[in-house]
Amino acid sequence: MPQLPMLTFPWRPSTPGQDVVVVDVEGNGQQPPEIIEIALLPLTSGGIATPAQLRTWLIQPENPINPVVTRKVHGIDDDDVAEAPRWGQVAGEIADELQGRVLVAHNAAVERRVLGAHLPDWRPPLVVDTQRLAKTAWPGLPGGYGLDNLITHAALDPPDTTGLPPRVAAGMARHRAPYDVWMTAALFAHLVTHAGLSPEQLLHAGRLPDPPLRRAAGADPTNTEDGLW
Repeated sequence: MPQLPMLTFPWRPSTPGQDVVVVDVEGNGQQPPEIIEIALLPLTSGGIATPAQLRTWLIQPENPINPVVTRKVHGIDDDDVAEAPRWGQVAGEIADELQGRVLVAHNAAVERRVLGAHLPDWRPPLVVDTQRLAKTAWPGLPGGYGLDNLITHAALDPPDTTGLPPRVAAGMARHRAPYDVWMTAALFAHLVTHAGLSPEQLLHAGRLPDPPLRRAAGADPTNTEDGLW
């Protein structure tokens, strides 16, 4: 069976022992949004990431999945999550995976906001946004800073799903949470290695500012650079 390549992960946070978790969430496109898929890749500083470390859950929401996000974003429909657990059944397990780890995500404000709504007691020690980091490493990049364009620019190979079980292969399709997590981790490792920035510069460039106490009235939480959430 083909295997996803291993990722050497050279990140050294400023606080010793402070490891990383790369996260992606996909939502139902409703208001308020509900997580229907989440993938996590825990990374140990200076360690190697392997496919066996990738954790993923499909989650049955309280409200139906908006067919617009099924069609335009992740391809997940109500039938795909009909037998999946509810959020309350997996929340504790997911919180344990996140606890005490630096959160890394692409356009990370979305993950921080949505996870914060689902896990009110969760407080990440630091949030690093690969989109912000890429803007510092590659200013004025033609095509913008969506994940797809950055994957192309960095010449990162997508995972080979040939011969994988259909359910596993489906999760590694473009814009599904496991795919986005793996490619975000690959992008982050590439930026850490090749951006030519010191650890302090990387932290400054990628660190997501602390959130405001209150989102402005009328703000649309599904409006992201990479499409409907």
